[in-house]
Amino acid sequence: MTIQGASPDLYNEDLAPATVRNWGPFSIFNVWTSDVHSLWGYYLAASLFLFCGGFVNFIIAIGIGSLIIFFLMNLVGYAGVKTGVPYPVLARASFGIWGANVPALVRAVVACFWYGAQTAAASGAIVALLTRLQWFDEFNKTSHLLGHSTLEVICFVVIWALQLLIIQKGMETVRRFQDWAGPAVWVMMLLLAVYLCVKSGTFAFSSDIPMDVLLEKTKDAGVPGTPGSWTSLFAVAAIWVTYFSALYLNFCDFARYSPDYAAVRKGNIWGLPINLILFSLVAGVTTIAAYDVYHEVLLHPDQISAKFDSWFLAALAALTFAVATLGINVVANFVSPAFDFSNVFPRQIDFKKGGYIAALIALVLYPFAPWEGSAASFVNVIGATMGPIFGVMMIDYYLIRKGAVDVEALYREDGEFRFQEGWHVNAFIAAGIGAIFSSILPNFTNWLPSWWGVYGWFFGVAIAGAIYYVLRSMALGAGAKVAKA
Repeated sequence: MTIQGASPDLYNEDLAPATVRNWGPFSIFNVWTSDVHSLWGYYLAASLFLFCGGFVNFIIAIGIGSLIIFFLMNLVGYAGVKTGVPYPVLARASFGIWGANVPALVRAVVACFWYGAQTAAASGAIVALLTRLQWFDEFNKTSHLLGHSTLEVICFVVIWALQLLIIQKGMETVRRFQDWAGPAVWVMMLLLAVYLCVKSGTFAFSSDIPMDVLLEKTKDAGVPGTPGSWTSLFAVAAIWVTYFSALYLNFCDFARYSPDYAAVRKGNIWGLPINLILFSLVAGVTTIAAYDVYHEVLLHPDQISAKFDSWFLAALAALTFAVATLGINVVANFVSPAFDFSNVFPRQIDFKKGGYIAALIALVLYPFAPWEGSAASFVNVIGATMGPIFGVMMIDYYLIRKGAVDVEALYREDGEFRFQEGWHVNAFIAAGIGAIFSSILPNFTNWLPSWWGVYGWFFGVAIAGAIYYVLRSMALGAGAKVAKA
């Protein structure tokens, strides 16, 4: 779509409103199968299972969280369908044509962290498979590089490079890849669950993992309460919602290719509450069965598959999980920074170059591995940084503008979104105060209760959104009085 009067510093073909809209319900559904069905998704679900202390509690907590996720994704998705623009362009409506580069870069940096985390998880599955052979096991133990074993580094680089091949032809290639990668891991997850249930001799929905084991496994995660308590269940639901914090911002990157609201809604119904609950159910059953078989809590599926007696099953599991993790990286952690970096320098950076930058940053981060440690803590710290941005954008779109945005003005330097020389000060004040309470105070001070960080994303959304609404309403009111005078 050609925008009349568009500034070359705000516009290129990748950032333009979508004209080809062929992402139907199945493609939207597979955005979520690709996003959730990964080693990190399983690891988080299995970790949260421990906090619930039982299967029924787990499904209740995950179910509540999944319904909240469904509602929030529809908010973002509908905006994408109506405007047809990617996340960094939509952010111009609230943060200004130049100010939008800040939330775009925040999302891009977060994606680079996740890109590295998911690539490390996928390569870990391959390492677990190879170390079943004595030569690779010895090599893994004796040779080290960049703070990791040399075998881990090699596998990481190989998986990292393979992902770059997927995006050579843009978003259509992404759609085709995710349409089969997501379902593939579902098949492997079911095989994993069936294999362990058969090996354990039972199919159990009740957990017999002793409380002392649960306490030991969850003691450093920062989740309040003992496993199974109401405080733990609320925390599980909150962490599950926070896990998707990055995609709340940029789900419009995908929804804008859908023909209408109905396609997004149908894809989200099947891909979010239904798919998330079923996926979590399988993760819970597998965790219980794995404990019965191996008498230890195994939270990583590659750890489980590495114990398989059958080399064929272990290889199939490792390869499937690796492919699935490539799927989430392309969907969640390549598309967004590709658009985000392109938004900052549209003349010089297109979709592909933006993605390459994100991949390079993830590669540089690998020696430091900032994603290692507690899954819950990592998700909370990363997610809290994006809550204030989401709060500002959704309040602006739905409450201030009532869903009506002048799309062409988003690409003009002298339009209504110029605000203060291209920056909307009120948006940054609101987001900055929200970030203080969502991320800075809970992570760098002890001024707030210990449980605060678990709900950091929610506090960020609420505080930033409320402040923005007040400031923006006051500004509009003052402008109306001046106009009358």
